[in-house]
Amino acid sequence: MKNVLGYLLTPIFWLVFGLLLLVFHPTQMICRRLGGYHLRKKSVDVLNFFLVYSLTIMGCRIRFRGFELLPEGRPFIIVSNHQNTLDIPPIVWGFRKHHPKFVSKKELGKGIPSISYNLRHGGSALIDRKNGRQSIVEITKLGKHIEKENYSASIFPEGTRSKTGQVGHFQPAGIATLLRAAPSSLIIPFVIDGNSQVMKNGYYPMTFGTRLTYTVLPPIDPAGRDLKELTLEIEQQIKKHLGQESIG
Repeated sequence: MKNVLGYLLTPIFWLVFGLLLLVFHPTQMICRRLGGYHLRKKSVDVLNFFLVYSLTIMGCRIRFRGFELLPEGRPFIIVSNHQNTLDIPPIVWGFRKHHPKFVSKKELGKGIPSISYNLRHGGSALIDRKNGRQSIVEITKLGKHIEKENYSASIFPEGTRSKTGQVGHFQPAGIATLLRAAPSSLIIPFVIDGNSQVMKNGYYPMTFGTRLTYTVLPPIDPAGRDLKELTLEIEQQIKKHLGQESIG
C-alpha cells in the first residue's frame, strides 16, 4: 500500500512544492521592496515552514530535536551532512531565529524560483568550485557578516550530496575559512536523518511514511582546537548519531 501511495501522492507533493516556490518568489520581491531584509526574511521563514511540512503529503513524520541547546548572542557555523535538495528548508526553518546563510555553489543562484532569489539577496556565499580564490573571498565575506550580526552560516563539508545517506568525508577548508572571518563562532553539528530515504528512488516515486528527524548536537567552541581534528570529530559525531560508526 505504501508503494501505491508513493506513486499517487508524489505528483501532488511536487505540485505543491513548485507552487510554493512560484508564489513566494514575487512575495519575497515585494517584501524586500517594502520592508527590506527583515520583512523579506519573514516571508522566507514562512515559505520554508510550508516546504518542510508539505512533506506530510507523503506521510512523513517530522521532528526537530536539540534546538533548545542553542545559546544566544554568538554566531554559529552549522556543519551538517548533506542528502538532497530537501535539506535546505529544515535548516532555514529550524534556525530561523539565527538567520542562517549558506555556502552554496553559484549555479543555484539563478533559475530556481524563490531559492535563487533568497541565495542572492539573503547574504549567502555563492561559490565557484573551479575557482578557489573566488570561493575563499565569498566565504570570507559570509564569515565577516555573521560575525558582525551574530547570524549563522550553514556548510555541507562533504562537498556533495550523499544519495544513499552514508556520510562522506568532511573537508575542513570551508569551516576554517569561516572561522578565520568569524572567530567568535560556535560550531553546531546538525544531523539530517531520513531525507535520503524519502527520495531513495529519486524524484519519482518518493517513499511514503518516512520518519524525518533534524537534530542539533551539543555546540562546540572551536577556540584553540586543531581544525582537522575538530572536523573529523564532527563527522564522527554525525555518523554515530546515524548509526554509521563503522562506515568510512
